[in-house]
Amino acid sequence: MTNPLQVLVTGATGRTGSIVVQKLQLQPEQYVVRGFARSEAKVKQLFGTTEGFYLGDITTRDRLKEALADCDALVILTSAIPQMKAPPEPGQRPEFFYPEGGSPEQVDYQGQVNQIDAAKAAGVKHVVLVGSMGGTNEQHPLNRMANGNILIWKRKAEVYLIDSGLDYTIVRAGGLQDQPGGQRELIVGKDDTMLANPPEGMPTSIPRADVAEIVVQALKLPAARNKAFDVIAKPEGTPGAVVTTNFQALFEQTTPGL
Repeated sequence: MTNPLQVLVTGATGRTGSIVVQKLQLQPEQYVVRGFARSEAKVKQLFGTTEGFYLGDITTRDRLKEALADCDALVILTSAIPQMKAPPEPGQRPEFFYPEGGSPEQVDYQGQVNQIDAAKAAGVKHVVLVGSMGGTNEQHPLNRMANGNILIWKRKAEVYLIDSGLDYTIVRAGGLQDQPGGQRELIVGKDDTMLANPPEGMPTSIPRADVAEIVVQALKLPAARNKAFDVIAKPEGTPGAVVTTNFQALFEQTTPGL
């Protein structure tokens, strides 16, 4: 009988990160999960306790070092979050900004570099990084939001992870939906080709719960190691679609490198 995998999930109180933590908690024979987050109040609100959680900021390394001690794997689910300025006047587009210390360069690049460096120093064997599709397009709307180039900085962090020498799995999700998981066929791709030419004209989106399940499966299936891929889901009820349950086969369709 093998020992459970020791896993740290950063961004553990986020909408996707919290689902990952919950999924791992349901499999104690396979995983011992730790969470990393900034807000004690949010941890208590979502999980009812702070036991097993580390409170800190990914832009500083000391707390990361403590949280990663003796971990086998790291799941990175942190992301800069744009804030809306005052509600726009009728007919005007909303304007956004990133709070001080929370820009994409600081969070999605330097914050992820900090996590990768801390993981390497701690002897972590595998890093699963959840990013976003769109990083090949400087004109993508998310890059233009508050002129933050968020997808560009995420892409730079992915390069850093690949070059780190650590085993990696990079999951670039399509538009995230707050919908139930396990009910759709998942499709993988590369280099935003599905954004440019959506398969069968379908939306390039995916439920957060399906992304979370991909993360959990990637932690245990060797076919996910040293792979980077885009992923979307066929809309529920698509004729001929087959709900994805064989994640080994899904990961075998993916390829190494950026």
